[in-house]
Amino acid sequence: MTEEHKTPGAAEPPVMAQNFIHDFIDEDIAQGGQFQGMAVHTRFPPEPNGYLHIGHAKAIFIDFGTAEKYGGLCNLRMDDTNPTKEDVEYVEAIQEDIHWLGYDWGDRFFYASDYFEQMYEYAVELIKKGLAYVCALTPEEFREYRGDVNTPARSPWRDRPVEESLDLFARMKAGEFPNGKYTLRAKIDLGSGNFNMRDPVLYRINHMHHHRQGDKWCIYPMYDFAHPLEDALEGITHSLCSLEFEDHRPLYDWVIANCPVPSHPRQIEFARLGINYTVMSKRKLRQLVEEGKVSGWDDPRMPTLCGLRRRGYTPRAIRNFSERNGVSKASSTVEFAFLEHCLREDLNETAQRVMAVLRPVKLTITNYPEGQSESFQVENNPNRPEDGTREVTFSRELYIEAEDFLETPVPKYKRLFPGGPECRLKGAYLIKCVGCVKDADGRMTEVLCEYDPDSRGGDPADGRKVKGATIHWVDAATAVDAEIRLYDNLFSDADPDAGEKNFLDCLNPASLEILTGAKVERSLEHVQAPGSFQFMRQGYFCVDNRDSAPGRLVFNRSVSLKDSFKF
Repeated sequence: MTEEHKTPGAAEPPVMAQNFIHDFIDEDIAQGGQFQGMAVHTRFPPEPNGYLHIGHAKAIFIDFGTAEKYGGLCNLRMDDTNPTKEDVEYVEAIQEDIHWLGYDWGDRFFYASDYFEQMYEYAVELIKKGLAYVCALTPEEFREYRGDVNTPARSPWRDRPVEESLDLFARMKAGEFPNGKYTLRAKIDLGSGNFNMRDPVLYRINHMHHHRQGDKWCIYPMYDFAHPLEDALEGITHSLCSLEFEDHRPLYDWVIANCPVPSHPRQIEFARLGINYTVMSKRKLRQLVEEGKVSGWDDPRMPTLCGLRRRGYTPRAIRNFSERNGVSKASSTVEFAFLEHCLREDLNETAQRVMAVLRPVKLTITNYPEGQSESFQVENNPNRPEDGTREVTFSRELYIEAEDFLETPVPKYKRLFPGGPECRLKGAYLIKCVGCVKDADGRMTEVLCEYDPDSRGGDPADGRKVKGATIHWVDAATAVDAEIRLYDNLFSDADPDAGEKNFLDCLNPASLEILTGAKVERSLEHVQAPGSFQFMRQGYFCVDNRDSAPGRLVFNRSVSLKDSFKF
């Protein structure tokens, strides 16, 4: 990758472990192999009709990582052969996400639409060879004539004369016919056991404005025709695809074999990434956005890369997740908790520790001198001494978590309550609760404590044992207001896509909780995205990259401290 596109602080992508794809490549580039003496050349070909998600991250890791492992090349190609939902917004977002992950394509950026003229000429050649024909079946007739495992498909237009098909195809291109009037079909085998080979459609009519080609074209190639041609024209050696394209490989090879292309790529399939408690269909993700179920493609509950980035996920965590899941032919579902585990591992090593009180209640130290304040030097990260320390102020009035005080304690409660044990204020002093203040309605408004002035740093001078808990706090005099967003799984069902379920019925109503009155320590006053921190005893949080602004701090919870993933 180039220095220009490195994510600040991001580690280099890990070198991929050997897998079955690499075993095939080793055979292909060995003496006598199909690609002997050639550089390994892969491609990542997303359709620009939505934002990339965590499933794409695995494909990116495989495509770019394989090329990197073999010292080869990887192209980025926008598969813009279907203008229905494609937009330049998605093109730009895809490029940003890939760079954020730590990969770069150099000057090898292409659009499938760059090849439309050449694809049309290849289609004309197939017609001339008697290997393609213009078909007039309606969509309903197409389904009716498709046949089944025991019955071959039919088309009354299969023996249409070559000259007639050439004329109709040219008129299709000229815009003479409405959508659905004709298709161009390959003439292969109507009785094939592989339905993808039963004279598949190569071109369809679609009078729609294209985001790059404008209104130049009203016929568009089908993916199964365009994809192998694009690979061949770009000199791709290994076309790495997800497993659903395995049954399409015979058609891929047929197109390559019957068109005069300059190279002959090899398609290899791998299992897609499945994760529980989410959906990764672009259509369904778009539906969530368009129906307002989420705030946008970058909603931190979404599995999109921009959503994960906004939630505080790091490129290294996602790359490690992709690497540790491995590459195989067997489909499987990975626990979302494992993705969280990979993030937690990374942030535990790199994130600065700070104190933040999410549900604050005032604590007054009654025997601390009024008007006095002092400061402590606190380490930023115990795992990284080189990160140094910062100053934290302390005074008579503090904020603590509401849950760290109970007027009437439950059994085994070791935090603050009247007459309870001494507790440590993290890095400061020992305190003991002596009571509380209530308002006219009987609601507790203030916790009253006394401190031991000889316990600075949290240890008593006489060495006595402290039986209470250690609690975090912020100085009321210097605390900064913040909004905290606590995110959980978007779906309450582990498999919202299964069976006849309506995935929208599986949405988790508790997937977002917003806390508007939080208090954070002064060191966070001017932080900006993508800053990530460990809020002591709370979890890992990041600055929201859309809504946070000077004077209005917004933090998103990236992941909790507790690891629920079991190895």
